Amino acid sequence: MKIILSRKGFDSTSGGVPSPIFPDGRMLSLPIPDKQSHICYEEICGCESATMGVLVEQLSSMPRTHRAHLDPDLSSQSIPRLNGWRPIFGQVGASEGHLQNQHVGRGDVFLFFGLFRRIEESPKGWRYIRGTRPIHALFGWLKVAERIPVSSWPSTERWALYHPHFVRSPHPSNVIYTSSKSLCLPNLPSNGIAGAGIFQFYSPKLQLTDPKSIRPGRWLLPEWFNPEQRASNLSFHSDASRWETGKGGVFLSSVSRGQEFVLNCDDYPEAIPWLQSLVSISKAMGSQISSVTRRTG
Repeated sequence: MKIILSRKGFDSTSGGVPSPIFPDGRMLSLPIPDKQSHICYEEICGCESATMGVLVEQLSSMPRTHRAHLDPDLSSQSIPRLNGWRPIFGQVGASEGHLQNQHVGRGDVFLFFGLFRRIEESPKGWRYIRGTRPIHALFGWLKVAERIPVSSWPSTERWALYHPHFVRSPHPSNVIYTSSKSLCLPNLPSNGIAGAGIFQFYSPKLQLTDPKSIRPGRWLLPEWFNPEQRASNLSFHSDASRWETGKGGVFLSSVSRGQEFVLNCDDYPEAIPWLQSLVSISKAMGSQISSVTRRTG
């Protein structure tokens, strides 16, 4: 099994600003702009605090009518769905080539991360809190059921045709990864967690950036991430000078380019219980939300 740290959503080059963390801790990854997409920001659900169109307009000055690359698409509530919908993720070109060179496929798990920053409400709308820094944080996951080239997508599976990768060329490298129904991990009991989903609320466990760093790309990871004396490394990070053992874990100067960083769990067995602990955050938070709803409904 492999875990892929997959960079997605708004950042300094795509969208120009970080995705928001709301005052209550809720996180919302903003999909990057895409003029070819059929979906506008104003058509995508945000959260209880604000619609996505409003957020994009107020935080980035991009019009709410701008088209969005809704990918990965992990929440059934984002837009109206046809019967049969399930979470999906598309990739193409050099990034997909890297995934295939790393033999990524069925049973592997994408952990999506992006650039986030805390926001607050002002008389003029939502704004970033002065003095806060942008961070890299995990916001969702997807366990792969199938990898299907767009050119081979079954014509009967119309529920997926809204996805922006179906607007692109049917090149062999343009593919769709579909989600498994559940996240069953090797050598661990069934956890009752869906095969794909989002982390609704920020937690320090989801933060990749070193809390003391002014650079989002300086990460503080569990010590076992250190590739020293391992048979492989997190892809794109084989340079030993990028890694530094420190108090509380291992520091990594992550590469500024690249979208897909692959970790082989055969060489890092500690990664599997780590992944389980991360997605359990979402399950626990979901239970709390349901409990509050029942009490106040």
